[in-house]
Amino acid sequence: MKTLVLGIGNPILSDDGVGMRVAMELKSRLGKGYFEVKWASIEGLSTLDEIAGYERLILIDSIKTGKGKPGDVCKLSLRDLNFASHLSSSHGVDFATAVELGKRVGYKIPEIIEIYAIEVEDNTTFGECCTKKVETRLPEIVDEIMEVIKCA
Repeated sequence: MKTLVLGIGNPILSDDGVGMRVAMELKSRLGKGYFEVKWASIEGLSTLDEIAGYERLILIDSIKTGKGKPGDVCKLSLRDLNFASHLSSSHGVDFATAVELGKRVGYKIPEIIEIYAIEVEDNTTFGECCTKKVETRLPEIVDEIMEVIKCA
């Protein structure tokens, strides 16, 4: 099954870049082969070109609900996306709508879409590093997502 692991975020907004950081680490661990691993600072309709042509998509992004601890990983469905920072957009089309539009206009959208949202502490402060709470959990986050990816 042709699988894309896509980490999204903004690498200059502290914890907001955690999805990209996780994807980078996963790429070094997974190497070449069964999975293609990418990271990008995109949202909405821009994601269609990245995900088209794959059978399975594993999307990794930050989320700030205030309900979990920084570094907690939550698996979401397309219906849950109103809280995810890049998967729900105030500037355009959210990810779930983009997927639906993509299907309607003929994009080959993945049949399987798994979304992993990482609870963050600060996704608004300019900085290229994650907060200490998220940074400390980064190896565990990567291990957790790696385990899920390998088991599926």
